[in-house]
Amino acid sequence: MKKILNHLFEQKTFGKDESKEILTNITLGKYNASQMAAFMAAYCMRNITVEELEGFRDGMLELCLKADLHEYELIDLCGTGGDGKDTFNISTLASFVVAGAGYKVSKHGNYGVSSGCGSSNVMEYLGYTFSNDTDHLKKSLDKAGICFLHAPLFHAAMKTVAPIRKELGVKTFFNMLGPLVNPARPKYQMVGVFSLELARLYAYLYQKSDTKYTIVHALEGYDEISLTCDFKTFSASGEHIHSIAQLGFEKIDPEKIGGGSTVKDSADIFKAVLEGEGTTEQNNVVVCNAAVAISTIKPEQSFADCFYEAEESLQSKKALNSFKKMLS
Repeated sequence: MKKILNHLFEQKTFGKDESKEILTNITLGKYNASQMAAFMAAYCMRNITVEELEGFRDGMLELCLKADLHEYELIDLCGTGGDGKDTFNISTLASFVVAGAGYKVSKHGNYGVSSGCGSSNVMEYLGYTFSNDTDHLKKSLDKAGICFLHAPLFHAAMKTVAPIRKELGVKTFFNMLGPLVNPARPKYQMVGVFSLELARLYAYLYQKSDTKYTIVHALEGYDEISLTCDFKTFSASGEHIHSIAQLGFEKIDPEKIGGGSTVKDSADIFKAVLEGEGTTEQNNVVVCNAAVAISTIKPEQSFADCFYEAEESLQSKKALNSFKKMLS
């Protein structure tokens, strides 16, 4: 590790194979906590390259516990986190909206690190028991249309670095890796990222894969459609800037989509939205993100039609029923 750290301190980069080997060694516990903290901190001070991100991703996927769900046409809605905005759990709620609309969702999530409350924090608080048993995941998909994949149960590297990430308390390259390493290998992926630079790295990687994707970045720095500002998408059809005014929305105050200061606050918002008691701003943000996910599956369909599908799922309580069935 000393050689690796000196390499980083000299502002040098790693190739794909070198990066894969480093991630493999992290997974196998070959480095101590101080060394891994220094390694992650180095990436907080410089941008990751495509080759490094690709190598880290390949190392994670090669060593992960596979979730063999190939008979389902799955979509994952996942953000990198690390945007520092502390919004409520928008992508997780949108996942249940998409499931309620009749699509199969493999939601990949983890505990919050740089934010107070990740998807796993909320799901655990609301009574969900994490599992990496394939039969359990299939039953969840058949019954609720959605399964939840808690990252540390599938990725030894995530489990190894979790205490260090928590102590550092800032985003690291593991934030960037999360959406790329869903162990179910979904056919469709909607992913939110905290910077345009990372969006372009993701786009490059997805272009080399068979995944049908939409990458989202709100221009004020959100890793999701926030409706506080216009947003940009990257997909197989190219890069597009979307005006929220042209989509029929007014810009909203960032405070209207805050997640609260505790896991309980976030869970209360989560339940309120599903139970039809969310604010107009909360509902619109969730439905917009769900609509873009549906359009990833159905690119030929207009945004308005995708929005209608998502809105109907939320208002008719189909999304709530999906959540309840997953918990039962």
